[in-house]
Amino acid sequence: MGDVQRELTKSEQDVQLVRDRAARDQSRLDSGQGSAKDLTALQHELVSLARRQSELEDMEIEVMERAESLSQQVTELEARRAEVSQRLETLESEQTAAISDLESEAAKVSAGRADIVAGVGEDLVTLYEKIRTQSGGLAAAELRHRRCGGCRLELNTIEIDRIRRAPQDEVLRCEECRRIMIRTGESGL
Repeated sequence: MGDVQRELTKSEQDVQLVRDRAARDQSRLDSGQGSAKDLTALQHELVSLARRQSELEDMEIEVMERAESLSQQVTELEARRAEVSQRLETLESEQTAAISDLESEAAKVSAGRADIVAGVGEDLVTLYEKIRTQSGGLAAAELRHRRCGGCRLELNTIEIDRIRRAPQDEVLRCEECRRIMIRTGESGL
């Protein structure tokens, strides 16, 4: 925008210089002082200056139109920037609230973990933590409708039969993903 403003200022100065020169020449021509040859040369120069002034004024109008268009674009961009800034502020506020909710929920969920860990036994907790680290966070998965909730694969008949015969307190693992399988009423056994 600054470049266009400088171009507009220069254009206005160029037009003014031509106008001033034409006014001086017209004044000399009107005074009638000088030889006929000088006065004829002044008339030709005035015609030439009028043509040059017209060209410069056309250029000035073009520059003014560009400056107006750029000014309008700047206004539109500033309005969009304000909208985006407001939206970003809203999203950041929502993010902060969501993080706070998640932290609160995590605190609630982990609050009873110590009691559960104490009742489960150190060996199972160690196995659980090892699987969780290896599998990217999910160490135990529900067995539902004959499918492992970890790898989502349907277990074959032999595996289902093995799980069906296993004691309720036995820790069972999926043969594919090696996660601990949790048996429920919907396991399909």
